[in-house]
Amino acid sequence: MQRILEIKDLSINFYLREGVVHALTDVNFEVFENETLGVIGESGSGKSVTVQSILGILSQPPAKIVSGSIYFEPEKRNLELNSLPTYGDIYRNVRWNDISMIFQEPMSSFSPLHSIGDQISEALTLHRPELSEADVLNVCLGLLEKVGIPSPAIFFKRYPHEFSGGMRQRAMIAMALVCNPKILIADEPTTALDVTIEAQILELLEAIKSEFNMSMIYISHDLAVIGEISDRILVMYFGRVVESGLADEVIDNPLHPYTRALLKSIPKIDQPIESLEPIEGTIPSPFEVHTGCPFYSRCSERLGEICLNQKPANKTYNNGHTVSCHLHA
Repeated sequence: MQRILEIKDLSINFYLREGVVHALTDVNFEVFENETLGVIGESGSGKSVTVQSILGILSQPPAKIVSGSIYFEPEKRNLELNSLPTYGDIYRNVRWNDISMIFQEPMSSFSPLHSIGDQISEALTLHRPELSEADVLNVCLGLLEKVGIPSPAIFFKRYPHEFSGGMRQRAMIAMALVCNPKILIADEPTTALDVTIEAQILELLEAIKSEFNMSMIYISHDLAVIGEISDRILVMYFGRVVESGLADEVIDNPLHPYTRALLKSIPKIDQPIESLEPIEGTIPSPFEVHTGCPFYSRCSERLGEICLNQKPANKTYNNGHTVSCHLHA
């Protein structure tokens, strides 16, 4: 399987009046063709910052990529995205054509002043100028029907406030697919939806990924969802990758204490609610710089001085399962 995306030693800071936020520190991972990479972590762990950097959204102050590289199709084009002008022609063609994104809250992502149809067709018109107006309309109506929008010709002319939450998310998926991208990024696309609609959206994403032959990066704070939809899992904490591997490996044999703690905090149908084990404490302040493991203060398995004062090295096992923890030094 060929790599379609490679992130190498990526570090990103936010320079604010209050100080420097170290949003990402030495993040490394790969995405392969036709796979789903699930990214899991609490709020503030760096999930959204990571994927926004891929699209060049974070290239302007106060955010700054201080080190590392983002390569698109390393075996073919080897395009280093973070070296390109954010608003140059090459990067503009990569967005939507090659990499597109479903945002977390479609109500704030769609313009309230334009119809859903106008916003979906605009992306196609800009990136496929050779298409006629009739062709653009046919493609957009076909996608709206594919994602489950009833009477697409009618809803094409309607505005975002006239859609339910689930339908807005389906329209956002149609917009992301309009140029047939190679990578689809889904940034917590079911957060604001109820459980029934969430299941429908997840089923739709899996079907579309298979039909369109593309890779997907799925971000969530729900490990149960990530385990269901992903081929591989990336566990992030405090802007760092602490564990990664095949989904079954990470779920069945978690190596990092943080991953184990996440699994213990998931409600199970066959256990009483009292048996849940919440993760004590909170993520450290983003302004803090840690010489050791940032999970130290919350870890029930910490070793002492070495965890407090030394950054854990990354260890890779034969099956590609990686962990950054002194327990596996």
